[in-house]
Formats: sequence, C-alpha cells, structure tokens
Amino acid sequence: MDGSLMRAAVPQGGNAGGLGLGLVLTGGAVLASALVSARYSPSPAHGRIRRDYNRLEKPPFNPPDSAFAIWGPLYALLTLSGLRLWNAPRGPGRDRALLHWFGAQGLNALWLWLGFARRRRGVATLEATATVVNAAALVDAARRVDPPAAWMALPYAGWIGFAALLSEELWRRNRGRVSP
Repeated sequence: MDGSLMRAAVPQGGNAGGLGLGLVLTGGAVLASALVSARYSPSPAHGRIRRDYNRLEKPPFNPPDSAFAIWGPLYALLTLSGLRLWNAPRGPGRDRALLHWFGAQGLNALWLWLGFARRRRGVATLEATATVVNAAALVDAARRVDPPAAWMALPYAGWIGFAALLSEELWRRNRGRVSP
C-alpha cells in the first residue's frame, strides 16, 4: 500500500493491522448503502420513482440532477473516515464514533426508501432530521477520536443538512397531493 494512503487510512497511534478488515467493513457498508440508495433514487433508470419525483412541486433551490454526482466523493470520504475510525485506538470514544458512522450508512438508504419508494415524505423528513443529528454526532465523536476522520465526515454532514431541508420542502409543498 502506498505510504500516503496508509497515512490517510490509519490515524497516528492507530493499528494498521486491522486495515484489511476495516476496509472490507467500511467499504462494504458504504457500498451497501450506495446500492440501496441507488435502487430507490429518482434516477431515470427507475421509471415509477422518477415519474413520481418529476410530478413533485420543487423549491427553487432544488439542485439539478448533475449535483447528485457529489455522492461519489462523499462515499469515498465516508469510507476513508470510517477506515480511520476503525483503525483508531480502541475505546468508548471510538466505539461511539463507529456507531454513528455505521448508523449514517443505514440512515442514508432508509431516507430514499421512505421518501421515494414508499412515498412517505413526512416520515422521510423526520428520518432526515434524525440523519442530520446523527451526522453532527458523527463529526463530534470522530473529532474526539481522530480529527482527520471528522474533517472527512464534515462534507457529508453539510450535504445531509441540505438534503434534510430539501426533504422538508418537498414534503411541505406536496403533502396535500395524491400520488398516482
């Protein structure tokens, strides 16, 4: 493994011995979250979900489809952040940070499933709020264990905050509408 990648993946004083297992677990969790999220996203590949999404009244700050390409770099940063947390010295702070990190992976997928596959936009908005709280807790917990891991999670927290605002607006603007 390249020395700079090793330094990025293992915090100072951490355990490089768990690097392979950590990469499998964190990369696998991010991949699973990404695949579930992609399955329920309103992309052109998902006809019913896309048609339903196109019918929604959207706020003026609704981003163009191309903005969602941000998820590639966010997933990469989340994987590296999780890997650093995994390889940080064991202890309650590390366990708390990892709990929030793994929670973020599940919450990401759940939001899309609730909001688009199930069309439960009000519930998805509540879930999005929980996701923001978890993302903030992740950044805070990671900061206490491994500051670079926290910095790597910060763009995700910012994007999730924006997504929660967007979720609330989609729900508010469309709650009286009946989906076909």
